[in-house]
Amino acid sequence: MRKTKVFSGSSHPELASLIIDKLGVGASSATVKRFANRETSIEIGTSVRDQDVFIIQSGSSTINDHIMELMIMINACKTSSASRVTAVIPYFPYGKQSKQKKTRGAITAKLIANMLATAGVDHIITMDLHSSVIQGFFDRPVDNLLAEPSIAKYIKEHIPDYTDGVIVAKNAGGAKRVTSLADRLKIGFAMIQKEHQINADESSEKSTVVGDVKGKVCFIVDDLIDGPGSFLKAADVLAEHEAKRIYIIATHGILSNDSLDIIEQSSAVHKIIVTNTYPITQEKKDKSTKLEIIDISGVLVEAIRRTHNGESISYLFDNAI
Repeated sequence: MRKTKVFSGSSHPELASLIIDKLGVGASSATVKRFANRETSIEIGTSVRDQDVFIIQSGSSTINDHIMELMIMINACKTSSASRVTAVIPYFPYGKQSKQKKTRGAITAKLIANMLATAGVDHIITMDLHSSVIQGFFDRPVDNLLAEPSIAKYIKEHIPDYTDGVIVAKNAGGAKRVTSLADRLKIGFAMIQKEHQINADESSEKSTVVGDVKGKVCFIVDDLIDGPGSFLKAADVLAEHEAKRIYIIATHGILSNDSLDIIEQSSAVHKIIVTNTYPITQEKKDKSTKLEIIDISGVLVEAIRRTHNGESISYLFDNAI
């Protein structure tokens, strides 16, 4: 990879280090300074003139600081005559706000896209966008990689009885994601349907399972897990229907506040499986006996290499690296 510079932001140094080590190009120097007034300053420590620049920066718990850090780094490289700047954003921040949910609300994901464009980004590499509509917010290439091949590979290698399993959507919105993974694994799928019941005095919600889960290994799948509430409700419903074992699987393990502790206490959930697109502290990893993390750095490395060499990345949509 000649004439290439790879920079790491400060949001997810562990993942950035894995990517840079596998690329074998060495991390380029950039100094991040934060002043007493909370302003961020970036100093690029090497020439990027006529270079193909990749900047690795994921969403994180200090999301707003790291967004500004990414914008400044992109702009610093662009104004220093980089030939192309690609932002590698494994977890795209504000992805859940891709439509106007309330009157006078903002479509914040589009605002982030506009900010990246204004900063000077030429290309985006990300993974499992919460909504594919976000790609349409950009007027430049966006490669939305899939964690599905890596998740399927993990299931095949670590869960021997997965063939006697069912992929479960916790609501109708996740049906497409669930059926895709089920087809890849050649197993069945199910969905939890919520019905609102209203009587004279009060309203209630009843959850039913569409599909056969009795005596089966169940995988509750979604693109991200922030709070555990909806996942645990789904797990409880599956346990009531005599599921054999229940796994929670998500690409982005945000797991805010005490989410992992709550999952740890759930008797219904056997394991929670996430990828390393989002930074999880070592303290959280050490405290949890149920957390399993899939390394997807290889997928991002191959996407970077293929982007630099002008090769197709469609191979990555069907194959784990």
